[in-house]
Amino acid sequence: MNAIWLTLFVASSLLLAIVLFKNKLSWRLLRSFTLHLVLAAGLLYLLNYSDLLPGIYIPLNPVTIGTVITLGVPGIALIVGLQWVVI
Repeated sequence: MNAIWLTLFVASSLLLAIVLFKNKLSWRLLRSFTLHLVLAAGLLYLLNYSDLLPGIYIPLNPVTIGTVITLGVPGIALIVGLQWVVI
């Protein structure tokens, strides 16, 4: 049963990749997403190790990076505010 699910997953992933790579608009969206991902991770890394916010450490995980990608600088403020209130 696991082999069937794995085969279905691999086939659907390959078909999705074919559709995405054929469309030029997809390349632009993929490039934009990758740029935002790298910038968000870099900004969080700089905030963690530059000691601009003493006593605050924002972990680099998919949730925090996704929040920063989606919300931008207000996302960082949201995470810092949550850490300040909760911890």
